[in-house]
Amino acid sequence: MPARRRVRRADRLRRVTDLPQSPAPQHLARFFVKQRITMMVNRYEIREAKLDGTEGAVIAVAQQKRLAFKEQVTFYADEARTQAVFSFKARQALDFAAVYDVMDGAGRPLGTFQKDFQASLLRSSFHLGGPGIDAYGQERNQVVGILRRFIDFPFSFHFTFTDKATGAVVLTSERQFTLRDRYTVDVPDQRLDFRLAAAMAVGLDVLMAR
Repeated sequence: MPARRRVRRADRLRRVTDLPQSPAPQHLARFFVKQRITMMVNRYEIREAKLDGTEGAVIAVAQQKRLAFKEQVTFYADEARTQAVFSFKARQALDFAAVYDVMDGAGRPLGTFQKDFQASLLRSSFHLGGPGIDAYGQERNQVVGILRRFIDFPFSFHFTFTDKATGAVVLTSERQFTLRDRYTVDVPDQRLDFRLAAAMAVGLDVLMAR
């Protein structure tokens, strides 16, 4: 190989390796999201799924004051909230169509999600993106989506996110029929990082009321 070509190739490799490396993906095929509401705070728990399908240990927890803006949510590995594991934050405050950046505990990007505001007027819809992932999610039942806007009732509702290119299911989130919010989240696409999937699942709950 000529010396000049070897130099050009070395320069290209150097530029690639100098770029910030993405955090290693962490896939989890199923987990649960639970919300506990008290007089003072909203609390979200991410729990692992045992082999028998029941709830396991708490993986991550977030807690917010009830009247605080929900443009940023940080999840911690422990109850004392000393070790951040992931977070999401809106690029624009109080924007119904804001893009939310999802980051790992060190602040490195994991992906994004965004509410499709126009489509959500009748049926809540979201974009979800990450390394190798470009997906779109909607409420499965449009009738329930419309009823929720006029009736204050804890409807059971489900979301399905599919790959925009292939139509393959990327993520599903199913809310249980209960007074407390509880979601079963399945992630059949192994490319989808657990932290991004969990952020999207919690984001659904946070943004559904908007």
